[in-house]
Amino acid sequence: MNRAAFDRFADEYHALHAQNIGVTGETPDYFAEYKIRDIFNQTRKVKNANENLKILDFGCGVGSSVPFWRRYFPACHLVCADVSPRSLDIANARFRDAADYVLFEGGSLPLKSEVFDIAFSACVFHHIPCAEHLHLLQEIRRVLVKDARLYLYEHNPLNPLTLRAVNTCPFDRDAILIPPWRMHRAFRHAGFYNVSLGFRVFFPRALKHLRFLEPRLGFLPLGAQYCVTGRAS
Repeated sequence: MNRAAFDRFADEYHALHAQNIGVTGETPDYFAEYKIRDIFNQTRKVKNANENLKILDFGCGVGSSVPFWRRYFPACHLVCADVSPRSLDIANARFRDAADYVLFEGGSLPLKSEVFDIAFSACVFHHIPCAEHLHLLQEIRRVLVKDARLYLYEHNPLNPLTLRAVNTCPFDRDAILIPPWRMHRAFRHAGFYNVSLGFRVFFPRALKHLRFLEPRLGFLPLGAQYCVTGRAS
């Protein structure tokens, strides 16, 4: 989807997203929060890992993740980047003092090298032509400090409910879902190491009493989404 299209959907993004995921019984905030909580649970194992971190949210959209970055990483310096000026305007209006907002106009990220401790991208790359994935992953790696980690979440094309949601979503009309093993391989080609793949979101709200099992099911390629992580070399 080009910048103009993202700008066109920005004002109604939240309502469209809520309508599209209605079958799950959850709200957009549920899906935004689980990812940040997932990162928090992975990083809190390291002493002081969550203090004064510099975090890049690549493809932040209208800022849906911003309040959850503030909840789980209250001391972080958060930078949100997106190609859509209108989306950034909305994010800035909603959470003006919670992050720095940066317009990404393609090519190189307008950010210094070796700055960030964590980079995050949520359901962004399926809107980006496959031929550009490697370059963008390399750009994200460039702005990470050595051994910092990228957390990239994507829709799982192996899940039939995910396919239905994407196929009926107005702002996903251009989406090309990425097989998890392909993204795993792209990470390695982009220079990340210790690359891992895990599946997420197995149970709708009607079965939320089973969600305690989800951390143990990451190896099953049936989750609605997946997460690829890797460390910057």
